[in-house]
Amino acid sequence: MKTNTIAILIVVVLIGASFVYSQNKNKDVLLEDTEKQEIKEVKSNVSVVDGKQIITIDARGGYFPQVTIAKADMPTIIKMATKSTFDCSSALVIPDLNYQKNLPPTAVTEIEVPPQKAGEEIQGLCSMGMYSVIIEFRN
Repeated sequence: MKTNTIAILIVVVLIGASFVYSQNKNKDVLLEDTEKQEIKEVKSNVSVVDGKQIITIDARGGYFPQVTIAKADMPTIIKMATKSTFDCSSALVIPDLNYQKNLPPTAVTEIEVPPQKAGEEIQGLCSMGMYSVIIEFRN
């Protein structure tokens, strides 16, 4: 009886350990996929048109991408794109720009940003502070 109990206990511990290991392995794969997606998004949401840097950010259930790498010392326009946005991400606050506005449910709202120095960053938040967006300026 004692031997059977010990054997069952060992089997339960081994099954639990393999379950925990497989869950952590899946998290690593998901994290790698997310990092690759964010890198792709960072490259695709910044463009330069007529000497101005254009940054496009989607606002709906948060801000996407959450982090953007932008070029320093350039006039910049942030284009906040909403599409059926009725959550708190439509109420945008950017303290460094003294900007506070309720974005329309579906539209593109342009926000002018003066040239920023390398190393500076601008953070935007929803009205509840649940969602944030960061633009990092680099050379």
